[in-house]
Amino acid sequence: MFEVVVAGDGRDEVGDVHLVEPGQDSVGHAGDLVLGIGAGDDAVALVGRCAAGDASGLVLRAAAITEAVRAAAERHGLLLAGLQEGVSWSHLVWMLRGVIDRAAAPASPAAGDAGVHNDLFVLADAAAAIVDAPVTIEDHQSRVLAYSSGQSLTDTARVSTIVGRRVPPDVVAHFRARGVFRRLARSSEPFLVPEGPDGTLPRLVVPVRAGDEWLGSIWAVVSGPVPPEVTAELSNAASVLALHLLRLRAQADVARRNAVERIRAALRRFDPAASQDLTLPPGPWRVVALAAPPGADPAQQIDLWTATCRRYSWADPLLADFDGTVFAIVTEGTAPGSWTWLQRLVTEAHEDEAWVRAAAGGPAATVADLPGSRTEAAETLPILVDTDGPLLAFDDAWVALTVRRATSNLDLATLDGPVPVLLDHDERHGTAYAPTLRAWLAYIGEPQRAARDLHVHPNTLRHRMKRLAELVDLDLADPGQRLALQLQLEAARLR
Repeated sequence: MFEVVVAGDGRDEVGDVHLVEPGQDSVGHAGDLVLGIGAGDDAVALVGRCAAGDASGLVLRAAAITEAVRAAAERHGLLLAGLQEGVSWSHLVWMLRGVIDRAAAPASPAAGDAGVHNDLFVLADAAAAIVDAPVTIEDHQSRVLAYSSGQSLTDTARVSTIVGRRVPPDVVAHFRARGVFRRLARSSEPFLVPEGPDGTLPRLVVPVRAGDEWLGSIWAVVSGPVPPEVTAELSNAASVLALHLLRLRAQADVARRNAVERIRAALRRFDPAASQDLTLPPGPWRVVALAAPPGADPAQQIDLWTATCRRYSWADPLLADFDGTVFAIVTEGTAPGSWTWLQRLVTEAHEDEAWVRAAAGGPAATVADLPGSRTEAAETLPILVDTDGPLLAFDDAWVALTVRRATSNLDLATLDGPVPVLLDHDERHGTAYAPTLRAWLAYIGEPQRAARDLHVHPNTLRHRMKRLAELVDLDLADPGQRLALQLQLEAARLR
């Protein structure tokens, strides 16, 4: 199927498979086996990116492996393999995923979460034997938990589902249009889904439920209607599968809570002993404060951001809540889970959901620097809320941070000067003298811009300035007085 051209230095075991198409920069996570689909002139550069990303190896079409590509792989100590002509990439990925997924699930049920996953693969094979057809087991979000092996009857949708570990969006849309998911959520009865577009074969779908709760489903790729006795056997298998899915969910909840607590502890303060239990990708890192929709509690915020990050290919987001705000630990670079990647996610998602915003702290070179980066991110987030944009980094917010720090301890109730008088007059008489003075000072010498900021005519601005000058004693030629006025006005605005 493929031949090893350069053995490499054996840097890592293969943790997963990552497909790279032409023009795509990301090479996945460290330890991934990269498949360079359609790599041509970019092959040498791809070797360099794989080595820099600590990939376990690179597979190219044999025809694309030139002497320059071979030399680059030898120079970087990267495993390089050539895929033979006539072998499809999807078939290779399917085979590799089967080996990796099953190797990651030890046979012992005592292995905890891994043991449950292994049981799911066993159940998938058992269900496939019952119906004599390929089977996938999916959760209620169409994520693939396990799949059977050994059957030749399949279609593009099944291959894509196993390759991506979730049902492709176009296939989901086809099933949703046919009311499949609505039926899964409401019924426990198996049903047949007719063939669909692009050669999608019929499916026998068996809901998996625990009481009234829908946990997942069994999908069998069949050629047509299935005898009732076979359907009844699959329903019995679904009852057994429900117990495994409940166990898997319980273990996932415990693991998730433990992971959140470890991240939270690292963000709170540096503890050398506790940091040994925290698994992070190679640094440096940044801590990013993530905004949330109004009314969402921290647990809901984590759920929302976890789902969003996974939808954009970050499989295991490093998220934790701290003082009511959700924080993410991201890396440098461009891969999922990096600050560059998160900026793209937030920019795209913000167009549909205005609450999606992110404020990043400064770089953290060591784990001991994470609490400092978290403090910077938390300080930057309120400034981001005052802007129209979805993103802000601590490095770029020094002006607003300086002003905010200078005004945070100002108590207007104990201060003298014109500003408390203007604020009191505005409150009692419905005037807008304080905002007018703030705009005048912000655009000193530019009354046209100040008027535009207030959405009034320049003559209205001049009239207001004349009236407020009659109310309080001002010397706007004094730079010290101008600075003091601006600080007091900003403190009032922040209150």
